[in-house]
Amino acid sequence: MTLPRLSLDAIVAEHGAAIARITAAFEANAARRDELGQEILLAIWQSLPRFRGDATLKTFVLRIAHSRAVDHALQARRDLARDEVPPDLPDPQRGPEHRASLQQRGERLAHVVRRLPLAQRQLVTLALEGLSHEEIGGMLGISAGNVAVRLTRARKYLSQQMGDTHESR
Repeated sequence: MTLPRLSLDAIVAEHGAAIARITAAFEANAARRDELGQEILLAIWQSLPRFRGDATLKTFVLRIAHSRAVDHALQARRDLARDEVPPDLPDPQRGPEHRASLQQRGERLAHVVRRLPLAQRQLVTLALEGLSHEEIGGMLGISAGNVAVRLTRARKYLSQQMGDTHESR
């Protein structure tokens, strides 16, 4: 099977938003988040010749993005405290009060996700990107059942930290 020639521009157009969400989940500081995004794009570009189509392009891109983000998070633990700068969130095109409310909730969620243990943070961000339990398990080397159990725990923690009266889906 011959794979189509992949361009970084096409990958960014299709998966750039997912990469941005991953960087926001692993880095609060806007400048460092941009650096992490550039590191991820460089790693994807360098890895493109090795893409064989064994997995979907989305899984390939997210695996690289998560690997770089985890490396970044581990390095950050060794560094001094970081500035807390909330991620930029998309404009839902409603009134300013609604946008402010959504932005505050998004900032709170990003903050709570960044406080998750690294393994749970990986699971949550991959699940938020729409990967199945099987795909997540394959990427992280654990069973789909284990992914489901860990995600349930992570969702419960996130729900509690967000002050929800019911558990999120």
